[in-house]
Amino acid sequence: MQGLHDEEFRKTDCLKCANCCKTTGPLFTDKDVDRISKHFRMKTKQFVNQYLRIDEDNDYVLQSVPCTFLGADNYCSIYEVRPKACREFPHTDRNKFQQISNLTLKNVAICPAAFNIVEEMKKKIKF
Repeated sequence: MQGLHDEEFRKTDCLKCANCCKTTGPLFTDKDVDRISKHFRMKTKQFVNQYLRIDEDNDYVLQSVPCTFLGADNYCSIYEVRPKACREFPHTDRNKFQQISNLTLKNVAICPAAFNIVEEMKKKIKF
């Protein structure tokens, strides 16, 4: 999977799409919240109240999509401190990729690169 992932992202420019940021929101870990709060020089509670909500799984998520931090040019205003979920998206280079098949099914509907990677994987396993 790592090879397929690397090959796809050599030719994919996420800034031309940004569909992940336009249609879904990441989970924010406590570490993410702390790091991004510090970036904004805000208290954690203030950051949470302004940008996040707790979802049905008791996770921090954005209050709304598209992502508040996505610019009109598809650049992320917090790219250097972005959440772990954003850094790892679309998760196609995970060591135990097969363990996240449900997540991958969701991501191929959002991300053209993830779709292409899965299509290539299917060819390689003669699916």
